[in-house]
Amino acid sequence: MRFLVKVSIPNEAANKAIRDGTFAKTMSRALDELKPEAVYFSAIDGQRTGFIVADMKDAHQMVSVAEPWFLAFNASVEFYPAMTPEDLQRGGPDMERAAKTYG
Repeated sequence: MRFLVKVSIPNEAANKAIRDGTFAKTMSRALDELKPEAVYFSAIDGQRTGFIVADMKDAHQMVSVAEPWFLAFNASVEFYPAMTPEDLQRGGPDMERAAKTYG
């Protein structure tokens, strides 16, 4: 199942890692292990934030996705299930059933 993973890194931890030269290397290692479909970076609520699109076959994989960010950067990590347009189209009959039942 595809997830959008939001990783928010506190400034104190990020600044320390940038100053000691480990920020880029640690981030690259975590992303290399994950092999995401896509990664985007932004600043959200004043923190360095990454949005990672990743496919996970099983819920236990959330551990291997989140722990590097928790341990290396004291980051907060959030998981959001995500659908492609094709996934949404496949869900069309379920939407129609729900509309008939609850709409």
